[in-house]
Amino acid sequence: MLADTRTGPAKSFANQAADDKVTVTKADATDASEVKKLLKDCDLLVSSVSSELNPVLLERALAERVNYVDFTIPLETIPKFEQFSQACNDAGITAVTALGEDPGISDIFAMLGASGLDEVHEVHIRDGDNAVSPKHEVFTLWSPRDMLEELTTDAAVYDHGTIKWLPPLSKSEMYKFPDPVGSHRVYNTTHEETFLIPMFIKGVRYVDFAIVVPDQLAAFANTIRKTGLHSLKPIPVEGTHVRPLDVVASLMPNPVDMVGQINGSAGISVEVMGMKDGELRKVRTWVGLTHQDAHALYGSTATGYLVGTGAAVGVEMVLAREIRKNGLLVPEMLKVDRFVDRLRQKGLRVVQESVAL
Repeated sequence: MLADTRTGPAKSFANQAADDKVTVTKADATDASEVKKLLKDCDLLVSSVSSELNPVLLERALAERVNYVDFTIPLETIPKFEQFSQACNDAGITAVTALGEDPGISDIFAMLGASGLDEVHEVHIRDGDNAVSPKHEVFTLWSPRDMLEELTTDAAVYDHGTIKWLPPLSKSEMYKFPDPVGSHRVYNTTHEETFLIPMFIKGVRYVDFAIVVPDQLAAFANTIRKTGLHSLKPIPVEGTHVRPLDVVASLMPNPVDMVGQINGSAGISVEVMGMKDGELRKVRTWVGLTHQDAHALYGSTATGYLVGTGAAVGVEMVLAREIRKNGLLVPEMLKVDRFVDRLRQKGLRVVQESVAL
């Protein structure tokens, strides 16, 4: 069952699937009674809504004792991880959070790279996309609201045991992704991996995340931040209250509407640096896809397919009982080799290289 307040994309997917088992219904994720009705007789809830709503849906899954998977974990949830995990365990459910492309596949790649080293020093996650739209100068293929929030808040890096914060879009570098993405400027932003990876890779000294931000989008993000339009605090407007960022995001192109209308490629590269047999080495794991191939093969963008496939693999592993542990889990806690095998079964080419430094 696919449920949303905006059912057009869900109906399009259902038509593409051409399976009578796929149904579409209109529902509001913030309405507890509606969600409760939807979860009756369900085995698993997949949340693909904005990150800030995931705790709400996790609470509903807990109440109805339904297994759960989502794409992102809000930062405020991480300090309460053990509390949520115990609640999931008490409810007898398996809940896997932060399981999309990044976070998700990126964390799996970090663990995979670390497994090939004796000692891990640094982990660098790089999200690449060179999408071009003939209709739009400023756009994102991820949730506009979440992406704009990411680009207008301080960037977190893990540095020798502490989280350090950088001003928004203040640190960047040129990074060469494997073909066909190529070289692009990436900016440090706050991502879940920066917080999660140090919890599971012991001894790691430095972890950061950086993403390609086109010049037009970077300038736009800086403008709304400087004018206060990035605020999530409701303000009065003509007798009602609105959050400025919600208004800005609603005016941006919807990623679903851009499927089949863009060119370029997307992918995720994860570099793990450390020691192996007394030698300093870098292990890089990469997966990528063109937007054209994603549309032709899967009716999606490369971004959408990579994010969705990360979660789909998690769903399959839960339903196949390859994940048997109850509680709240993050990607670092999954069977890495099995996860990568399932990615490859879904047409994704995972490439790894190890080089001496």
